[in-house]
Amino acid sequence: MEDRKNHPLYSKKLILGPMVRIGTLPMRLLALNNGAELVYTEEIIDFKLIKSKRFVNDILKTIDFVDDSGVVVFRTCSIEKSKLILQIGTNDPKRAVLAAKMIENDVAGLDINMGCPKSFSLKGGMGAALMTKPGLIQEIISSLKQNVKVPISCKIRVFDDLQETLELLKKIESAGADAVAIHARTKEERPNHPNRNSYIKIASETLKIPVIANGDSSNIDCYDDLKLFQTKTNASSVMISRSAMKNCSIFDRSKRLKSVEEIIKEYLKLALEFDNNAINTKYCIQQMLGSLQESEKGKILLGNRRVFFFPESLKFSVILGAYDLKTISAIYELEDFYESIIEERLHNHQKKKIKLKNGSSQNTIYENSKHYELPVSFDKTLFDSDCELPKSILHRWITKNNLEMPKFHTLAIEKQFHCMIDFMGYTYSTPYLEKSKKLAEQSAALVLILKQGLCDDHRIIDSCLIGPSNSIPVLEHNHHGKIYLIKINK
Repeated sequence: MEDRKNHPLYSKKLILGPMVRIGTLPMRLLALNNGAELVYTEEIIDFKLIKSKRFVNDILKTIDFVDDSGVVVFRTCSIEKSKLILQIGTNDPKRAVLAAKMIENDVAGLDINMGCPKSFSLKGGMGAALMTKPGLIQEIISSLKQNVKVPISCKIRVFDDLQETLELLKKIESAGADAVAIHARTKEERPNHPNRNSYIKIASETLKIPVIANGDSSNIDCYDDLKLFQTKTNASSVMISRSAMKNCSIFDRSKRLKSVEEIIKEYLKLALEFDNNAINTKYCIQQMLGSLQESEKGKILLGNRRVFFFPESLKFSVILGAYDLKTISAIYELEDFYESIIEERLHNHQKKKIKLKNGSSQNTIYENSKHYELPVSFDKTLFDSDCELPKSILHRWITKNNLEMPKFHTLAIEKQFHCMIDFMGYTYSTPYLEKSKKLAEQSAALVLILKQGLCDDHRIIDSCLIGPSNSIPVLEHNHHGKIYLIKINK
């Protein structure tokens, strides 16, 4: 077999490894900005990719893979395309190929997760469970090599027995893998167990494909430690996860390790720029803080400290924990940056008008002599009880005034639902799709009671009536000539 150690994608690289809940777009870009040369996504299960659809997000300038419920399964952008490896969770060659074909034009390479020791992966026959099925491993790799145009790598753990590990690695190599990352612990071992660096070194000397050393984060605190790990293992490249999660500037060749606050602010700016989910953003910041979660800002972030913010208007608000990006931005003195991002996003929304039947945009009211459409997004948590829901309010008002009951017309669109209410010669609706028929009916009923003046609760109006102050990310869907809006819940 010819020596393929000098593969241009995998040779002599510093790599951000895959991490569940951490390896989303902002963290990957943060790593690249701080010196990483290759970044891996968190593991994405093949089923999730297959069931998603690819959208070009013109507002964020990203490529989004979105499932039927509007959840973003995978988001990427052109900045990282040539340095991005998507890690897939699979145990089936055909599904692996189907998922890979969906993303092959948006990534630099594909990695098969063969090392995750989590029960979810093991029970599903994925991750480290694959290590006991070398025939299936070879079938998955060879199927991908035959059908997918990007390089294919694997990430594995080791067996307790070195020889058994080497036999598996040789089978991975012979199946056509372009590289292999080795986390040198068994699936039963945890970070407190020493990494078997000698196994990686012997594998590097045995195989003719790039070997990526992984698993020694507990001994890596700076750039020099990264290079020492590479020297000890004689690996083609080095991959780290937990050390980089704490501080991505560990990749910086200038050897300047940034402060935790500095690196958090860099991350937060990227999270704002690419509209990352607030809960995920908070989680990532918590991991960066580590023991500093007991600091003043850490306590504010987690909700363990009451803080009063006094803006120029002299009105104060109380923050009991950060649950949205605006609040997190305030904690890290990035309010102006947050406002500039929101302003820019609204400007882009205006440039790219979302054409409804009458040519109105997401943030305007569509109204003609027969039809009222408001940009309403229903949120049940704002209503104290079922008797206070829009349909209940509407029913009481109609009964009290002895009016004819409205007719609800509900359509299933893209596995979501849209409702239009026919009432006294007029129709009422919202452009937003909802996840269930009941929610769609409540949304349309809310439009009706708002138009009839039956709801004056500003808490509900301010939250459910979408405008410039609370614009939400959406995808357009054209159904029989009309544009509906699918809410993106990342």
